Amino acid sequence: MRIFKYLKIENQTRFLKNQKGEWKEMNKAVFLDRDGVITQEPPYYAHKIDQLELIPKSAEAIKGLNESGFKVIVISNQSGVARGYYQEKDIKIYNNEMKKQLEEKGAHIDAIYYCPHYPEATIKEYRIDCDCRKPKPGMLKRAKKDLDLDLKCSFLIGDKMSDIEAGYRAGCKTILVLTGQGNGELKKISEMKIKPNYISKDLHTAIQIINRNNSGEGVNTITAKDIVEGEITYDE
Repeated sequence: MRIFKYLKIENQTRFLKNQKGEWKEMNKAVFLDRDGVITQEPPYYAHKIDQLELIPKSAEAIKGLNESGFKVIVISNQSGVARGYYQEKDIKIYNNEMKKQLEEKGAHIDAIYYCPHYPEATIKEYRIDCDCRKPKPGMLKRAKKDLDLDLKCSFLIGDKMSDIEAGYRAGCKTILVLTGQGNGELKKISEMKIKPNYISKDLHTAIQIINRNNSGEGVNTITAKDIVEGEITYDE
């Protein structure tokens, strides 16, 4: 069993004390949904390599996160497995090809987590009301343990409100992007109790928000200019 102790200092950097009594700075991360955030979302359950298409500037954005010291972690619901549309091996092949294409552009993914479950699954072994399927935060919490993450200094970027809720429940700042299903989800925001901290037109623009937060500059509240650029922040 791993035992964690925390130390918080004035600049909000957090440290973890391991079982040897050594203090180690905790990692900050950016969690990314896959389909509709990094890759274009095909009309029917992405699982074939010939469906894989990176969203413009997504590799550049991830490379920027790498250079800024963030762990980049993909978290993805893959209920197509539970529904019998494809197998877990197909997810791994697809993810490996995505990583390869990103690496060719100088971008690196530190870890990938996916949830193959669905409560009404066709495949019995996946018919589970699990804690990893978003909007539950199980995948983020597992990554926290695996990679010594400070979730309060981390971000989640997604194109669905289920992504945003998972990030909120894990304690991360959240950004809704308008790629993928984002434009449709934007219409639901007024009805939702949990709202994203920011809205951005795409992953590349979202990284600019993160960099401004990370540098301590902050992000201005809503202005016409922000809306044109695809960035919105809510007053608390």
